[in-house]
Amino acid sequence: MTNFIKNSWYVCASSDEIISGKLFERIIINEPIVFYRKSDGSVTALENRCCHRHYPLSKGTLEGNHVRCGYHGFLYECTGTCIEIPGQEVIPRNAKVQHYPTAERYSWVWIWMGDPELADEKNIPDYHWMSDPEWRGKSDRFDVKSNYRLIVQNLLDLSHLAFVHASTIGTRAVIDAANVKFEREDNEVRISRWMINIAPPATYHKLASFDGNVDRWQIVHFIPPGFVRIYGGACPTGTGAPDGHRVGGLELTNLHAITPETDRTTHYFWSQCHKGMLDRPDITNVLFEDVLVAFKEDHRLFEAQQILIDMDPLRSTVNVMNDAGALHAMRILDRLEGEQAAGGVTPIGVNDLKFGLS
Repeated sequence: MTNFIKNSWYVCASSDEIISGKLFERIIINEPIVFYRKSDGSVTALENRCCHRHYPLSKGTLEGNHVRCGYHGFLYECTGTCIEIPGQEVIPRNAKVQHYPTAERYSWVWIWMGDPELADEKNIPDYHWMSDPEWRGKSDRFDVKSNYRLIVQNLLDLSHLAFVHASTIGTRAVIDAANVKFEREDNEVRISRWMINIAPPATYHKLASFDGNVDRWQIVHFIPPGFVRIYGGACPTGTGAPDGHRVGGLELTNLHAITPETDRTTHYFWSQCHKGMLDRPDITNVLFEDVLVAFKEDHRLFEAQQILIDMDPLRSTVNVMNDAGALHAMRILDRLEGEQAAGGVTPIGVNDLKFGLS
């Protein structure tokens, strides 16, 4: 079983998935969780396993801010403590289930799976583009039958766009004309890709009136365990985009929160945003639909990989130059998992990160 990193925030649901008055269940890093909204609208997360006979609490009922097990009627308050056992007055001191800290930000619900004393909302990664009034976007989620690391690796090597997504967001220039820079710190990786004076991909043609070639960029930032933020876009070639003058083109963010469900299944949350053109919902929809097509292609790819990996888990792979970012990320994850196994508990401080998206 994978030694998933626990002292971290994970995206566990979109805000609209957890509905007032209803119980909602989901597995996060091999732990069954039941979610519900209290009377004040805030989200509670409890271990989805009654302490009595391990029946899922999600199959029980809500009673105000409490949950009653549907098997023998144990009643739990929102902290996870059992406060009523039908048929007896004495409640054992160990009659409780795990309570998990939660937060709600960027239209996502976040859960802290480690030491509750270390849960600090300041360490939720920045996804402000999803709620910034200067940006517009749409979000979605996939249930993927693969290990979450395969998705991280995919996003940190965008050379695959030329072959997997040639009909939408990819061209051969992503490989042949890319000037790529890899950067790594203790707990983050950034990959910068610039493609100067190239033909825009098909999706970009739909969104902007480019008369000729463009200067295109893709800045990819990885934060463990599974947060990947991509700032991309294009401007007419020679207009100063590499120097920060990005006018008359497209500015996009492609945002990913990759949450392991089990060793071989993943909750893949993502959002596609664009800057400006706020009076053009058609632009938002065209961009989202094209990216959705691309992500479904990736979805099939991950699951095909996982099938073959499971057939021969020890078979080695061959690494090439474009794998550098993904390899850096995997080494960071390996180190953090090793530190956790040895008793390490220090969470990643977002304010300690050095790289941005620029």
